[in-house]
Amino acid sequence: MKKDKQNYQKKIIELLSQRNAVSVNEINSSVKEGPSQYALTRSLKNLREAGLVEHISSGQNDYARLTKEGKKKMHSLKLDSDTMLVNTSWDGFWRIILLDLPEARKSERESLRYLLKKAGFVCLKNSAWISPFPYEYLFENIKKDLGLTTEMIVIVTDKIDETSREIFFANFKM
Repeated sequence: MKKDKQNYQKKIIELLSQRNAVSVNEINSSVKEGPSQYALTRSLKNLREAGLVEHISSGQNDYARLTKEGKKKMHSLKLDSDTMLVNTSWDGFWRIILLDLPEARKSERESLRYLLKKAGFVCLKNSAWISPFPYEYLFENIKKDLGLTTEMIVIVTDKIDETSREIFFANFKM
């Protein structure tokens, strides 16, 4: 039963990730393949209580939209997805992500580190991460969604010194 509730929540987050806000009626009709109205209402309420979704009322309609935390969760779900198609053969480019989040934003920093690890990135030095896998678009979207204009830099390059290249090849078993 608990797994079903999590599936409803994933479906709701997936639907909300496609637009800025979605009417509650549309959520009900889109996700209503299996859950009862009660289960759906409860799932939406749990997402609001967890701070992942916010409720907006326009007088005529009720809407829901992802919060900043909800967007982080959405990106995490994308990395967990079995259907995500990412070419894992090396295309000759390295993806380097530089993070610079202050201590005051520690929870965001930890969330980003978690996502980087899930995407197969390896930490080089403190806030520098590298991967041969083409996840740069995902992290560019995360950067945009979370407003990390100066705190995150995404670099895609084919130039790395030979010694480092050998070490990286050993780390990624290519």
